[in-house]
Amino acid sequence: MANNKKYWQSIEDLNNDPSLIKRSQNEFAEEIPLDAFLADQKVGTAQTPRRDFLKFLGFSVSAAALAACEAPVRKTVPYLVKPEEMTIGIANWYASTFDDGYDFCSVLVKTREGRPIKIEGNNKSSFSAGATNARTQASLLSLYDTARQNGPLKNTSPVSWKDADAEIKNKLSSVAAAGGNIRILTSTVTSPALNALLDAFAAKYPGSKVVRYDAISASSIREAYLKHAGKSVIPDMDFSKASVIVSFGADFLANWISPVSFSKQYGKGRKVSKANHDMSRHYQFESLLSLTGSNADIRVSCKPSQIGAGVLALYNAIASKAGQPALSGKSVAFDKTIAKAADDLWKNKGKGLVVCGVNDIATQELIIGINSMLGNYGSTLDLDNPLNLRQGSDK
Repeated sequence: MANNKKYWQSIEDLNNDPSLIKRSQNEFAEEIPLDAFLADQKVGTAQTPRRDFLKFLGFSVSAAALAACEAPVRKTVPYLVKPEEMTIGIANWYASTFDDGYDFCSVLVKTREGRPIKIEGNNKSSFSAGATNARTQASLLSLYDTARQNGPLKNTSPVSWKDADAEIKNKLSSVAAAGGNIRILTSTVTSPALNALLDAFAAKYPGSKVVRYDAISASSIREAYLKHAGKSVIPDMDFSKASVIVSFGADFLANWISPVSFSKQYGKGRKVSKANHDMSRHYQFESLLSLTGSNADIRVSCKPSQIGAGVLALYNAIASKAGQPALSGKSVAFDKTIAKAADDLWKNKGKGLVVCGVNDIATQELIIGINSMLGNYGSTLDLDNPLNLRQGSDK
């Protein structure tokens, strides 16, 4: 049934006011006086106001530019057979996972006509709890990067996938038959399916080995736990359960280990509510100002060479309270802040968390010792369910 309703924008429109009809026929309500500055007189002595001149100049330049541009022809081709799950103009959402070796989170991807256009966090994820970061959001742009690599290269020259596969298979077979060594170099792989493929590859070609290397390494943490716990792991950390957080050069809100999940946990501990009356206390010792440091309650700026000495000073301060022997070391300029942090940690035993971003095994061993004396394992630190991130080994 046809819709015969009519809507008016004003009382004059309702009454068909003649002045309104006359004004609607003119594109510009104000006439531009052209002869004032197109005549043989100088613009500086013209009677036309400067504002009118600028309006005319802007319009004329824009009109000339538009006339010179020829917009490309875009043709719309409808679906001959429309996919059942797709409705034109209505977006679809798909659950997925973002992992680039440094950031990891569960995401929801918004698509229109099969093209991803937006990423949001998945609130049902027990790991990231709906959080994302700037790198996760910006990763969408790489899907539309026309300059990205779109095929295999051999000595910097493009080759087809068919030729590349055939040559690689022949070379692998000949090396395996001769008893040679085969190495696959990769960064951290968190996908169980891809890890299963790598295991299957190693089983098919004896003598092969997967070498994992991370450009931004956390290998010292795994090496330290291999010494103390007998397994190469990075423990899961829960900043939401920590009443006191002490960080030595670990930018855990932006770049360290798992910033997406850590920032979500950190926000819970910093938000005061009826259920959470106390806000967590955060100490940050770092050489350069970071996003994490800018959010700390107490931030100490120090030299990179002083980070290890600061960790040792905190270890000795906690050891004296726990009745453990101290280690020899030099004093630091921020001893008073270290002592204050040690007091807060000792008052909140089992509810503290000490982390360090320095990739040094000896320093990470001190961090393990501090958290052990404070009883943080099983509370803010979980060794039974470690993180699968930063698997690379510097060795």
